Amino acid sequence: MPKEEISDLLRFLYEFSPEVREKVLWLREWVWDLYPQANELIYDNYNALAFGWSPTEKLGQTFCSIAVYRINEGIHFGFYWGADIADPQKLLLGKGNQYRYVPVNNLDDFPWDYISGLVEQAWENSLAKVKSPKDIVKGKTITKMTSPKKREKKLKK
Repeated sequence: MPKEEISDLLRFLYEFSPEVREKVLWLREWVWDLYPQANELIYDNYNALAFGWSPTEKLGQTFCSIAVYRINEGIHFGFYWGADIADPQKLLLGKGNQYRYVPVNNLDDFPWDYISGLVEQAWENSLAKVKSPKDIVKGKTITKMTSPKKREKKLKK
């Protein structure tokens, strides 16, 4: 099961504090429980570890994601196409054409019900972007990119 395919993610999370790892893994499990038919795409970049879920293997169809930043261990729960979803409470941050997110400081204060509704909208929007039903792949964890050399350079500064 993809939810249990966690070895790459744990390897990338090792450099973060136990508190950050715990939050991130809890959020990951929450999304997997809601959308077991989705695919998890992992990107280990030099400035952040990011992973998200898509009905395909394509980043452009990611509906929600988690990013952990190396510089401050900040966590974002985000929406790749967040500008396209209704956010009546205006909790999502970001002013670009696409990405929106909510910072995750404390799981007890996280607006679970509200974000769950936004995730549902994002899932539907993501499915609408799929051009061919044969592109839909179900329940995989895919490590798309790792950049250890860039990360080492960034961390040495």
